[in-house]
Amino acid sequence: MDYRITREDDARGVYYTLRWSPFAKADKYEITRSVPAMGGIAEVYYKDRGGKLNLFCLQRSWYGGLRAVLRERCDASIEKDPWRLSILVKWRERIYYRWTNCESFADMSDVMFFLVECSCPGAGPKSSGRFDRIFVKEIDAGKLVTI
Repeated sequence: MDYRITREDDARGVYYTLRWSPFAKADKYEITRSVPAMGGIAEVYYKDRGGKLNLFCLQRSWYGGLRAVLRERCDASIEKDPWRLSILVKWRERIYYRWTNCESFADMSDVMFFLVECSCPGAGPKSSGRFDRIFVKEIDAGKLVTI
């Protein structure tokens, strides 16, 4: 399957489609084997005791690639941020991730702006500035990969 971000634009704005990979339980060896070393956007979640997935990290990666950023965000032995580290330690057996590739840094900027603006208006990164309106459609892979 092709997990990537595609774009269509017209006079009204830009329309992105995010095709997410399936959710997978965090395992540093599986990440190394299955996640590409390409640019993209990743989400990392913890599953609470009620079984709900809770987003705790939305990350874009350009130079290091998705594989490197997910290895760091899912491995408590190399995570540097104290807050994310506390989540990894507390929920260590309940960490999940998904990702999507993106070949354009400007497109990634627009999508990150949209995703952050939806949950924390005004707190996020800037868009690329190319479009007045940004629309995003997310397509979930619809299954959980178990390791």
